[in-house]
Amino acid sequence: MNGLRLDARDVEILRVLETEGRITKAELASRINLSPSPCWDRLQRLEKAGIIEGYGARISLKALAPHVVIFVAAELETHKTDQFTTFETAVQDIPEVTACWALGGGFDYLLQVVTRDIDAYQRLIDGMLASDIGMARYYTYIVTKPVKSPSPLPYDALELPQKD
Repeated sequence: MNGLRLDARDVEILRVLETEGRITKAELASRINLSPSPCWDRLQRLEKAGIIEGYGARISLKALAPHVVIFVAAELETHKTDQFTTFETAVQDIPEVTACWALGGGFDYLLQVVTRDIDAYQRLIDGMLASDIGMARYYTYIVTKPVKSPSPLPYDALELPQKD
């Protein structure tokens, strides 16, 4: 956490912003029972420390366009540092890969992929296999329905400062 120590008010700022990113600074200050200037200072400190990575809107893919969401468990050909670097660099440039996690255990990576349809997905995978990014095997898991979408962090389950 870059040495930044959070207190209960900092955590409350994060809680509010995570679900209400468009809240005005004045309303945020009121909500956490702090005057606007100190609230603004705290907000800037959280941003500068990298705790707040950005602000954005949640987009309904279902309302936007037909699509398919696929999770891909990928294994690399070798487990050398340069192979991991090559793969990780390559997926940064593939817009259909909307998220990627390095894993410990059986698979090397879990990728979240969004494409127009299964044919587009297969063309993407074929291209990844043909390229020199080191992917040896992949396992496809097609999302049939969302059950729980990304939700706010479980602040109460983490060891964070709590309000009295």
